Amino acid sequence: MLTKLRFSLFTPQHSSLIHSPIPPFHVSFTTPLSLHVATFKTSNASPLSETTHFAQNDLFMPPGVDPEDITPEMILPRSNIVIGPYAGESKVNTVEFVKSSSRVKDCPKDHRPEFAVVGRSNVGKSSLINALVRKKEVALTSKKPGKTRLINHFLVNKSWYIVDLPGYGFANAPEAAKMDWFSFTKGYFLNRETLVSVLLLVDASVPPQKIDLDCANWLGRSKIPMTFVFTKCDKMKGGKTKPDENIREFQELIRQNYKHIPPWILTSSVTGLGRDGLLLHMSQLRNYWDSDSPD
Repeated sequence: MLTKLRFSLFTPQHSSLIHSPIPPFHVSFTTPLSLHVATFKTSNASPLSETTHFAQNDLFMPPGVDPEDITPEMILPRSNIVIGPYAGESKVNTVEFVKSSSRVKDCPKDHRPEFAVVGRSNVGKSSLINALVRKKEVALTSKKPGKTRLINHFLVNKSWYIVDLPGYGFANAPEAAKMDWFSFTKGYFLNRETLVSVLLLVDASVPPQKIDLDCANWLGRSKIPMTFVFTKCDKMKGGKTKPDENIREFQELIRQNYKHIPPWILTSSVTGLGRDGLLLHMSQLRNYWDSDSPD
């Protein structure tokens, strides 16, 4: 069943769509299909025009979507994610910490769907989780990157989990600890039957990092669905370096290994950018998972 679900979430499906409005920050795909280069714009202009051309391989089309029917209004703001018929209730009403596990076999066994949140230790992982559920200190934030060493399960609306995984690549850790992260999480990624998708967080305020690309490519080779969640999109570092330039460069590197680029969305835990869109995207993946799971 896990293999079937992963294949389905990696493969465009076909059917009818529901719509979601686009605010004045948009993405246009206007280059030849052979290039698939996304350009990012911020302005007070109107939503995407009817003349905008979309490269099919640049859009994430969830199950139930017919590529021929896509219009700009069907794409989540600041993302490449098309909203389909499986999208549903995305409001967070309740959240509770369930447990921390030092081994995969100790994780909850109630068969509820879950989303794993992973990224470099200073990427803003805990801040994003807190922003998603709008609760302070649900996930531990620390000025010392890499503090989380356990698999932490948070139950949302008593029906699905956000899973906080240990951060990787913290600068002051010995090499053995960095290698241990991979061995610790590999079993979770490969064997967790209730894993719907991985939210791979990427810091948009800095240029692409090799360790993020390595993690993304490993997940891709292992056929594990993922969504790139670009964090800190309200920040700038390095003078003239801008988040949109870093995001574009990261995506161009990812395209070298993907026939269909995974879903991505821009976020900021400071301003709330992308929060509602990400939750809606998670709802459609979760609802499809539920519909395709055995009773």
